[in-house]
Amino acid sequence: MTTPAPRTELVVHEDASTLAGDVASRLLDRIEEAQGRGEVPDVGLTGGTIADAIHREVARRAPDSSVDWSRVVIWWGDERFVPASSSDRNAGQARAAFLDQLPLDPANVHEVPASDEVATVEESAAAYSATMRSHGAGYFEVLMLGVGPDGHIASLFPGHPGLDATDEIAIAVHDSPKPPPLRVSLTFEAMDRAKAVWFLVSGAEKAAAVAAAVTLPASAGGDRREIPARGVVGTEETVWLIDAAAASELPAADG
Repeated sequence: MTTPAPRTELVVHEDASTLAGDVASRLLDRIEEAQGRGEVPDVGLTGGTIADAIHREVARRAPDSSVDWSRVVIWWGDERFVPASSSDRNAGQARAAFLDQLPLDPANVHEVPASDEVATVEESAAAYSATMRSHGAGYFEVLMLGVGPDGHIASLFPGHPGLDATDEIAIAVHDSPKPPPLRVSLTFEAMDRAKAVWFLVSGAEKAAAVAAAVTLPASAGGDRREIPARGVVGTEETVWLIDAAAASELPAADG
């Protein structure tokens, strides 16, 4: 039987609030469907303002869903190499917004080691990679990615050495152009092992990056070193879930 070609979709919402609600519903539905097939889905989270809004919507809607949270595995696409208690940590933000409100199995929540847990950012990346090899499914059911105004995803920034990493799951990032300077990020190769890749973007300051990535993806010759958001594609679907402000520089549809 022929495997269907991966699907690409662009969904524009009126505003950030509408966007957050739709993504939360989609995520709950996707997890329910995976569990209905007898799977324990691996979900990759991102950070940032729109992610925080989405997480709070997931928490609000979770009681009305049939998701078995003890059978959901949580990961992050990247993390800041700072102390575990730092407000800069994506994991801390996610725990406060929704993870701590759900009956997750603690053994299924895999944080990137913090700077007060391991000595170097390289050790953190190596430990996170080892955890993913031993406890991951080998793919993400859903990987959610924010996009920066420069087109970066996770902590893969334009022109940075990590863009060329091969045969690695997670890498140490030094001299991030966005503070803090030390980070851990999944590689393109690791992120490409996702059934569904969802780009979550809100705000006019992201519009140029969205337009560059959507209109000229890597598959059409776009340079992912220039706009890293061009470089990740889901094996089943790649969906851009954005608000009207983030869509403001996309070419108008014909007709």
